[in-house]
Amino acid sequence: MKILIINGPNINMLGIREPEVYGNTSYEELCSMIREKSKKLNAVDLDIVQSNIEGEIINFIQSALGKYDGIIINPGAYTHYSIAIYDALRAVNLPAIEVHLSNIYSREDFRHKSVTTTACIGQICGFGIYSYILAIEALVSIQSKKAE
Repeated sequence: MKILIINGPNINMLGIREPEVYGNTSYEELCSMIREKSKKLNAVDLDIVQSNIEGEIINFIQSALGKYDGIIINPGAYTHYSIAIYDALRAVNLPAIEVHLSNIYSREDFRHKSVTTTACIGQICGFGIYSYILAIEALVSIQSKKAE
C-alpha cells in the first residue's frame, strides 16, 4: 500500500510553535516516527510532504491520483475554510483521513468546524503524533478489507 501524507501550514514548526498545544516533538522527529511505523507494517510505502501554501497542497492531492492508495492529510488552519482542498480531495476520490495533533473540538470555537473532513473517510484528532500512526493503521485495515 502506498500512502501520501500531506502536512499543511505551520506543521513544519512543530517543537517550536506552541509546545503546550503541539508538544516538543520536531517536524523531523514526527516524520521519522511515521517512517519507522510504516516499516513495521511492511506493506506500507509512504511519502511525506509539507507546504504552507494552499495551492501546493492542492497540487500534492491531485498528483496522488494513480500513484497512491490513500492520503493522510493535516490541513492545518486550512481545515476550517478551504473549499479548494475539499474539492481536490473529492476530485481524486482516494480514501483520505484528516488528522490533527490537537483536539480541535476542545480549542477555540473557530477550530470546531472542519470543511475538509467531509471529503475524507474519517478524522483523527487529539492524539498528538499518534494521530498519524492511527491513520496509517486505519488505511491499512481498510485496504486489507477491500482485498478480501
